[in-house]
Formats: sequence, C-alpha cells, structure tokens
Amino acid sequence: MNSCLVCKRIALIKENKNPYFVRELNTGYVVIGDQQRIKGYSLFLCKQCAYELHQLESNYRDDFLHEMTVVAEAVYNAFQPDKLNYSLLGVGQGLHMHWHIHPRRNGDTPVPRSVYQLGQELTDKKYNPTNEELEWLKTKLNEELDKLL
Repeated sequence: MNSCLVCKRIALIKENKNPYFVRELNTGYVVIGDQQRIKGYSLFLCKQCAYELHQLESNYRDDFLHEMTVVAEAVYNAFQPDKLNYSLLGVGQGLHMHWHIHPRRNGDTPVPRSVYQLGQELTDKKYNPTNEELEWLKTKLNEELDKLL
C-alpha cells in the first residue's frame, strides 16, 4: 500500500474518513468522483491491489466485473445519462484497478469524444461538489444500488 493512491483511498473508507464513499460490495467500493465536471461521475475501486484483470483469480474477477456492471446500471438509473463511458486505465497516479464510470450527456464536452479531452478541466477543484450536492449524489446512487442488489 506504500504509494498506491487507491489503497490510501480505501484505507480512508475503512477509517470512515472518505466523504465520497457510497457502498462496499464484495469485490470493491463504490465512490462518487471528487470532481463532478461530468455530473454523476462515479468509481468502483477493486478491493485487491492488482494492476490487471488477468491478475485476479478467475471467480473473483468474474464477480468484480459483474459488480462493476451493477454499479454502472445504478449510475445510469440514478443520473439518467444519454450514454455511459467506462474506463479502467492505470497510468500515472495509480495502477490499482478502478473503474471510472462517466454518465455522458449530449453536449457535455466541446466535441463529442472522450471526457479526457477536457484535460485538467476534468479534475478542476471548482467542480468539487458541495456537501449538499455530494449527499444528494450518494443518496441517489445508494437508492439505485438498493434496487439492484
């Protein structure tokens, strides 16, 4: 866990110090994204600090992928986007697997392409949700997870 940012985020969840935490599932943790340039942006953090899907034991991997689709469906139902974008990247700050789930809406980026075209705007702190917005996002997502789990 030394320098893994996702492990550090998970440690905060376990210490009840991560305000973005939504719910624990069998293979991961559901969280709201720190910045909400794309409204409803959520993540699913793998409990195991693995870098690649093939590094997970096959049953665990299958469960992880299934739970990710449940989280994605809950994001879709909660925030009613036109389309969902999924990414499991692993460059830069942390290789620990975590899914980014972006609820996309027509016109939410200058050109209809990946959200990553926004560059630093995507992570600009001016898009941090207020406490009230964060609670609303978490409540909406939890309500939909309750229906699916």
